[in-house]
Amino acid sequence: MIFDMHVHIFPDFLAKKALSGIGETSHVSPVTKATLSHTREMLQAWGISGAAVMNIATKPEQQTNVNNWAAQVQDSFFYSFGSVHPDAPDAVEEVWRIHGLGLYGVKLHPEYQRYFVDDPKAYPIYDAIQELGIPVTFHAGWDPVSPNLVHTPPKALAKVARDFPHMKIIAAHMGGMRRSEEAEEYLIGLENVYIDTSMSYLIVKPEQAKKMILRHGSERVLFASDCPWSNPQEQLRYLEHLNLPQSIIEDIYWNNAQYLLGLNEKSGKSPE
Repeated sequence: MIFDMHVHIFPDFLAKKALSGIGETSHVSPVTKATLSHTREMLQAWGISGAAVMNIATKPEQQTNVNNWAAQVQDSFFYSFGSVHPDAPDAVEEVWRIHGLGLYGVKLHPEYQRYFVDDPKAYPIYDAIQELGIPVTFHAGWDPVSPNLVHTPPKALAKVARDFPHMKIIAAHMGGMRRSEEAEEYLIGLENVYIDTSMSYLIVKPEQAKKMILRHGSERVLFASDCPWSNPQEQLRYLEHLNLPQSIIEDIYWNNAQYLLGLNEKSGKSPE
């Protein structure tokens, strides 16, 4: 059983445009059409049993529609994270609405949302997330949309983790895209931080990834791909080649996500 904790999909009318725009910026070819139906088809063909959908409100005025759509697409395979924008005047209220909609967490992308992760203006949002006890996934490290300025360096994300010690933080891309050394120094070992493996086969040397997983504690590592921007099969092959004990692999692939999202506690909601 494999649960992918980092997948992106878009409404059918928007998917082609979104892929074209992001693809031109990142110079990465998508591996799915990023629609609901095609993403489900491909993930299941690749052996994925369930997935967390990461939605991003890139503008303040988008957050309501983004979260309404996120709630609409949830089923026994897709589990949605909502999003808020730090510049939205009702961002804190929207965090509470995300919880009320039954979404499983919050996704924040400081590179697209143009704020520094430790900016005090975002702290009321973090406070609400912490109070609700839902996880928050941060894009961590470099991103091609802001190639010369990193808004979520691992050191700053570690400060947020210390300032909100009960907030369940998921640091994407092994804690920091193109910042693995910094992630290892500042994030590894923090008890309220999970790391997801998205794109790690492209950005982290296998020996370093294995060391980070074992030091951090495998119970706080989540399998993730960042599909459609990387292939889950390649991510799986990379992790298999780390030669981790089978019990650790099972935690990373399935058990940790089930525990973090509370899926085993929700009757009828655990992926089949």
